Amino acid sequence: QVQLVESGGGSVQPGGSLRLSCVASGFTLDHYAIGWFRQAPGKEREGVSCISSSDGSTYDADSVKGRFTISRDNAKNTVYLQMNSLKPEDTAVYYCAASAWVYCRTYNYYTVADFSFWGQGTQVTVSS
Repeated sequence: QVQLVESGGGSVQPGGSLRLSCVASGFTLDHYAIGWFRQAPGKEREGVSCISSSDGSTYDADSVKGRFTISRDNAKNTVYLQMNSLKPEDTAVYYCAASAWVYCRTYNYYTVADFSFWGQGTQVTVSS
């Protein structure tokens, strides 16, 4: 059974850090690009970060550039999202998703629909 499971969410004060994990089962992550997305109440799902399978190239949305870092550990079949200097506007449900064809260096050519497998999400709340 193909499955992605996110973990690591929680509540943190502004300026704090969290590390999200996305663990795959039923398939090998290193054949897929992995994206992290987030969705806040009343807003559309937006892409946050992406890491390619072919060369490890990455994409980060302008809103998180310099604060979030995506990485992958193929041996553990896991992708991470290190989130530093968190802001209240980062509050959302965070999802990871896998795509067999997305190349993250040209991320803006793709849409949410290009990602085939999705996790169930993990809540991140940034509040004082």
